[in-house]
Amino acid sequence: MKITKTSTFSGVSHTLDIPVTEEQLQKWSNGMLIQKAMPNLNPDQREFLMTGITAEEWAETFGEDE
Repeated sequence: MKITKTSTFSGVSHTLDIPVTEEQLQKWSNGMLIQKAMPNLNPDQREFLMTGITAEEWAETFGEDE
């Protein structure tokens, strides 16, 4: 599903194709922890849904994981 979010870091809107269902989004919206509602997503995808921050923005801000 294509999801557009605005980054809390840069204020720039990004659209990513995230493998998530409406049911998963609803569970999260109703209070379920995102990692429980969407166990198929990787941490970068979950971060994007929560904050709009892309993996690239994260790396530019905090550096690459070693």
